[in-house]
Amino acid sequence: MLGDSFDPIVFGQRLRHLRRRAGLTLEALGATIGSSASYLSQLENGHREPRLSTVNHLAAALGCKPAELLSAAAPTRRAELEVTLARIQEDPLYQSLRLPYLKPTARLDGAALEHIVALFSGFRDVTLGAGRFTPRHDLPGGTLGARAANAAMREEMRRRENYFEEIETVATEALDAVGYTGPGSVSERHLSEAAAYFGFTVAKVQGLPSSTRSITDRAKRVIYVPQRNATGGTRSSRSVIAQTLGHFALGHAEPSDFETYVRQRVEANYFAGALLAPERAVVQVLADAKRNEDISVEDLGEMFYISYEMAAHRLTNLITRHFGIPIHFQRSDHEGRLWKAYENDGVLLPSDVDGTIEGQRLCRWWSSRQAFESEDSFELHYQRTETVAGTFWCVTHIDIGRDRGDAITIGTTDSMAHWFRGSDTKRRAVSTCPDPACCRQPPDEALARWERRAWPSARDHSGFVSGLPTDTVVFSPYPGVDLIDVYSFLDRQAGD
Repeated sequence: MLGDSFDPIVFGQRLRHLRRRAGLTLEALGATIGSSASYLSQLENGHREPRLSTVNHLAAALGCKPAELLSAAAPTRRAELEVTLARIQEDPLYQSLRLPYLKPTARLDGAALEHIVALFSGFRDVTLGAGRFTPRHDLPGGTLGARAANAAMREEMRRRENYFEEIETVATEALDAVGYTGPGSVSERHLSEAAAYFGFTVAKVQGLPSSTRSITDRAKRVIYVPQRNATGGTRSSRSVIAQTLGHFALGHAEPSDFETYVRQRVEANYFAGALLAPERAVVQVLADAKRNEDISVEDLGEMFYISYEMAAHRLTNLITRHFGIPIHFQRSDHEGRLWKAYENDGVLLPSDVDGTIEGQRLCRWWSSRQAFESEDSFELHYQRTETVAGTFWCVTHIDIGRDRGDAITIGTTDSMAHWFRGSDTKRRAVSTCPDPACCRQPPDEALARWERRAWPSARDHSGFVSGLPTDTVVFSPYPGVDLIDVYSFLDRQAGD
């Protein structure tokens, strides 16, 4: 056995290099060691693994030591590029491009190989998250890009039904230590004592940098947070304190890569929810509401004095674990771009080829987009939507804290909707996404009227730094522009 570290592609490159250096053809080398030329060709192309005895025979015939054949280093720069090209074509991201296999024959010169390898590397970085999270310059390579890290974290959350028992335990022990018995919200005194339980004091100050939520002096053990007027109210201030405290309660070290950074943010946010909306108390509230078929996010928010978004997260943490009800959560902007999402109920999330959902656009018939079009977009919007994955019930709340507001959506399968307030809604919609004809591709008649006649200028999006939604790029030469809206506008103007 040659061991798990043996790489047949590199071995093949070294064998070909040493054979040519020895001036032997495949037939001549085969005759020397008693093997066929076709078998040696398979070895050189990385399609077969040799026996250790064959390696010894080859080394003797080529006048080298077995270790020279088994070295993990490609023998030349050309060989290194060919190995990299072979690895690239095994990458799922490359395979998603549906390109034919490219064999590095002698007609493909070294410069072309250099370009191909460099271009794919750049394409992969842009697709999976441009740049790497490197607070220090001495970090080793190989860290996950932001987009890939988010996708991996979301998959873990789904696998765990978004329930992190170890974090619930840390929060429960702290609350028990400061005398919280519930039910109801965690008091300011309990929150301050919880900080002291972990060895910190909290100072509310003016002038905290706008790019920070809090700053912690780890030497003095002081957590500085903005005063209430700078955070949007007491609820936001409590959340910032709890999230910051979560990093220290959970023993987080300074993140060295995106994967760690994303995990720590998720865990700290989870801890904040577990501290401000304790598991035992929330489960009791949900049990009472379920008996009355009246589960609601807004009641959790009011009872525990937390934001609607945190209450929605808390629902996803506990409702599947304790009541067996599948759930989905989404946060998106007024144009339908998705920024956060979780699901374990089978709802389809728009995603890129690598599983990334951030920046992807939701179907325009989905509850979170329809909420902005409703008669009163700041009331809760209840809706059932028939999709290719089944029928789902959703409730959407518009958070007006940012620009035109973000939509926070919680939902479940149609069969489980009766447990929730608003399940009797008469609003219904049909979505056939990801079929482009559903809502991403302008109708044929609009295309006929306006294609090549319209020239819309796109509004700058913050998403430019992380990539534009790819669904608009497919059907529009103007990245980030929704041509359905553009053509509808032009039609209205033409009718005047």
